[in-house]
Amino acid sequence: MKAIRIVIHGQVQGVFFRKHTEEQARKLNILGTVRNLSSGSVEVIAQGEKIALDSLTKWCFQGSPSSKVESVEVFDTVMQPFSGFRTIH
Repeated sequence: MKAIRIVIHGQVQGVFFRKHTEEQARKLNILGTVRNLSSGSVEVIAQGEKIALDSLTKWCFQGSPSSKVESVEVFDTVMQPFSGFRTIH
């Protein structure tokens, strides 16, 4: 298991990016959270197998159908006691 923090920049708020991210994460059996940042970006904290995290990261470059992703940053982070994947409102 590995933990990463993904920050997605662009037109990613108000376009169901968090909803679609949560769906993707659940399909990939990833634990963690997704939330909007005050900067207009979206932050994902994700924990799972490396191949699943790679798939989620790749998906973030595309995003939801209405989003326009400009850039994606990925950082290693510490493991947390998540029991599922959820959107933070």
